[in-house]
Amino acid sequence: MQLETTDSVRSDNPQLAELLGRIDALIAQVGGLSAQNASLNEQVRLLLARIAELEGRPGHPPPSEPPKTSQNSSLPPSKGFKANRPEPGTPKPPRKGRPGTARALCPDPDQVRNVYAETCTRCGAALDARHQSTAHAYDHIELPVIKPVTTRVVLHAATCACCPKPVVAPAPADMAPKSPFGPRISATVTYLHATQMVSYSRLTQMLADVFGLSLSQGAIANMLRRAALPFAAVADGIAEIVRHSPVIASDETSARVAGKTWWQWTFGAAHAVYHQIVPTRGKVVPTEFLAGHVPHVWLSDRLASQCGHGVRHQVCLAHLIREAQYAIEAGDTLFAARFKRFLQVACVVGARRPQLSDAGLAFWAAVLERELARILVLKASASAGSKLRASVAVGAREKLLVFMTRRDVEPTNNESERELRPSVIMRKVTGGFRSVWGAESYGDIRSIVATGRRRGRSPLEAIAAALSGHLLPRPVAETASG
Repeated sequence: MQLETTDSVRSDNPQLAELLGRIDALIAQVGGLSAQNASLNEQVRLLLARIAELEGRPGHPPPSEPPKTSQNSSLPPSKGFKANRPEPGTPKPPRKGRPGTARALCPDPDQVRNVYAETCTRCGAALDARHQSTAHAYDHIELPVIKPVTTRVVLHAATCACCPKPVVAPAPADMAPKSPFGPRISATVTYLHATQMVSYSRLTQMLADVFGLSLSQGAIANMLRRAALPFAAVADGIAEIVRHSPVIASDETSARVAGKTWWQWTFGAAHAVYHQIVPTRGKVVPTEFLAGHVPHVWLSDRLASQCGHGVRHQVCLAHLIREAQYAIEAGDTLFAARFKRFLQVACVVGARRPQLSDAGLAFWAAVLERELARILVLKASASAGSKLRASVAVGAREKLLVFMTRRDVEPTNNESERELRPSVIMRKVTGGFRSVWGAESYGDIRSIVATGRRRGRSPLEAIAAALSGHLLPRPVAETASG
């Protein structure tokens, strides 16, 4: 009855009928949108559940935690992003003034060329060289034409007059017939490849362009392989020096060997550094390296495989500063902020130790100990700070200030990180080692180069000395302390 009335009203009033039709269409559209909204809500629920699942996995921090960077963790700077340069026209802060410097004259020039004024530039009169004084002196430096020197060795033979036996002259000791290339060429090739990261293909071109020396990639590989034996012998001697040192600093980084991930370890002492590339990052590596020796102090980060190798352990304060920074970014403004400031002050005091007397060093050690005791009773305001506080209080409390009791211990392990930096660059440039012997030989070369630097030798000099079979002389100070 109502439908008939509505239909009759629509027929009597066309405008009302059109309005009612629009209302019906809107009602139908609303119903469709409601169904679509319900479907979208279900999809949002599933996606949120999936996000929560992914964020719970390792490597996916929850949204409340800050991202890991090189400034708040052990993540290397190469994994981060560099900040954009400021737009052109942005005013730069004024630079601090400093006195200008010029290149110093060579103390012993190969030759001196005296140039005298011959005539007066004003009137043209002749000038006597005997009455002229020095007005200006400068050095002109030039490289001579680099050309390989080829010596043809001719071995003669004779027949003995006493017995009919042919006798051939022996080959000179410094020019053996095994390889046509001398030790300087081997040292230069090793230096360019292992220290300057020049690949085989570019090395052949460089030797031809700069030295006029034609060498194939196979000849370079054979040269490096022959050099591996004397390098290994010298590296074993370096390892023995480091092993008996009272203080050893250690660190490790990844390496690619024959398509697999290996690890390059460094063990550094006062006057020697030993590098080793092995398939594992485990505690067995430093244990086997020490071979039963226990150093007085072991300096490293807090990696489990780096702990428990010395009588005392100095942890790297630079690593802890970055961890404290991460806790601050995660919201801890109580414990982490004060702990970071404590670590920074400790590093400053450590750098000033050469200027401090024994009494002054003892005073600062007591000040830092009291401040550390006050900090460790603070409550953190975020979970990241609580974790850092617990780990320091339980496992690192006695490992923070060892450097305040021994002047030969550094507060940070930056020296070991600098030792590994060339190897990281080598890995990025070359992509890794294609053979195990290549990786082992590179570790020996890094040991020789690093030890040579600490003893005042350039990398090329150290490599040349190792090829001749001579271990670098052991310093008197190291012999006395070791």
